[in-house]
Amino acid sequence: MVKFHEADVRKFRNVFVCRKCKTKIKSPNMKIIQGKVSCRRCGSKVFKAVRKK
Repeated sequence: MVKFHEADVRKFRNVFVCRKCKTKIKSPNMKIIQGKVSCRRCGSKVFKAVRKK
């Protein structure tokens, strides 16, 4: 299977996962680092980047 750079960018750039409830959220990196983004589901402000398989 061929991997395209455009597809990787679309799937993984600016996508983060809540560490408590595992919900995906799309947001800019700087807002995540500054703690301005909270999870829609549980209200947590702790996120990690999506893992590329």
